[in-house]
Amino acid sequence: MENELEMDIVEPDDGDEEMDNEGSEDEEAAKKPKEVYLPGKTLEEGEELVCDESAYVMLHQASTGAPCLSFDIIPDELGESREKYPLTAYMVAGTQASRTHVNNLIVMKMNNLHKTQEDDEEEDEKEDEELDDSEDEDLGNEVAKKPQMTCALIKHQGCVNRVRASKLGNSVFAASWSELGRVNIWDLTKQLQAVEDDQLLKQYEQELSNAGIKPVFTFTGHQQEGFAMDWSPVAQGVLATGDCKRDIHIWSPLEGGSWKVDQRPLVGHVESVEDLQWSPNEKSVLASCSVDKTIRIWDCRAAPQKACMLTCENAHESDINVISWNRTEPFIASGGDDGFLHIWDLRQFQTKKPIATFKHHTDHITTLEWNPKDATVLASGGDDDQIALWDLAVEKDQDQGTEESKNDDEISKLPPQLLFIHQGQKEIKELHWHPQLPGVILSTAHSGFNIFRTISV
Repeated sequence: MENELEMDIVEPDDGDEEMDNEGSEDEEAAKKPKEVYLPGKTLEEGEELVCDESAYVMLHQASTGAPCLSFDIIPDELGESREKYPLTAYMVAGTQASRTHVNNLIVMKMNNLHKTQEDDEEEDEKEDEELDDSEDEDLGNEVAKKPQMTCALIKHQGCVNRVRASKLGNSVFAASWSELGRVNIWDLTKQLQAVEDDQLLKQYEQELSNAGIKPVFTFTGHQQEGFAMDWSPVAQGVLATGDCKRDIHIWSPLEGGSWKVDQRPLVGHVESVEDLQWSPNEKSVLASCSVDKTIRIWDCRAAPQKACMLTCENAHESDINVISWNRTEPFIASGGDDGFLHIWDLRQFQTKKPIATFKHHTDHITTLEWNPKDATVLASGGDDDQIALWDLAVEKDQDQGTEESKNDDEISKLPPQLLFIHQGQKEIKELHWHPQLPGVILSTAHSGFNIFRTISV
């Protein structure tokens, strides 16, 4: 894999040149009105899916060779709530290569992330500039506008099941779950410096080839591999990890860049722990979900056998894959193999009934996350190759009964809270809202990465 990769830009395709030379059948097909495609609909012969570029503010895609089925966004110093294009984003991802010994953690810098489509004012300004520019200058501008991805690799023993990043002091650390049953902590300082400077990147690559990069800490106390992992957003350096046996271990930072891991696992789950989420407000409170169909709330100040405060049994009809804790409201969202998306109010958790349920996904839900800037908006994705954007504040319009909507039964059956459906990736595994780029989502799948912002959020 190359260390510097050029991202593929999803460009609008007007198709004018081809249309002039096509036969009458193609001309008739072109005259047919474009229809909204809903997942699950069977395409007729000759039909194809075309991305509606006008629905996106920005849409780019990138590939890293071996698929990265987990990643996390790295916090940066470029400012909060950045909306001026082009954008820059940093992330760390882990590969799942077919051969165990060729896996890597990848620290990435994505820059020159321009709007996919310019608005009218920007187009007018561009046209005015082009009147004064030569063709060579135009060509140079086009090259300069291409999004770029620069990568610094860390050799990783075994496939990366999951990776999570957190800032501790002035440094960024990443925790990685290995398929070999180990959890490693990595200091990403050198990698983040390398992706900023070509010379430093060459020096780093030489260092990597000579000696390799070692984790600053490794825990081998889990009895099986796992996927569940979360850094506390409240208590700096505190980490929770859960494995496929059923065990959850709590990590506490020590002076000198090390960690103390409580060897006594939290007692409660009876099958694989699939996801963990620390409370955004209470530094000792943790939520977990499991293949045993339960969601549990823990108070980690108590002894491990007494730490489970609340349990919701049979929260889903099958395995619960993922949970997300709302940043500002007492809500937890959960998604499972049953394709259901449930919203839980922790103030009513004892009732064991969700306050909202959505059944839109047609396969396993593998990822979901609340928008960190909007308490009512969340995104969900899964094995049906969809990312769905939801706004729980939307209510059904009782006056929505036009002839047009009545004639389109399928669209009228969609939940009114469903804002947007993003497609184009195969076997979506993980998504994250960028906390410093409003409305921007990054997602990874077997087919690669997408980074996009829709007009709906």
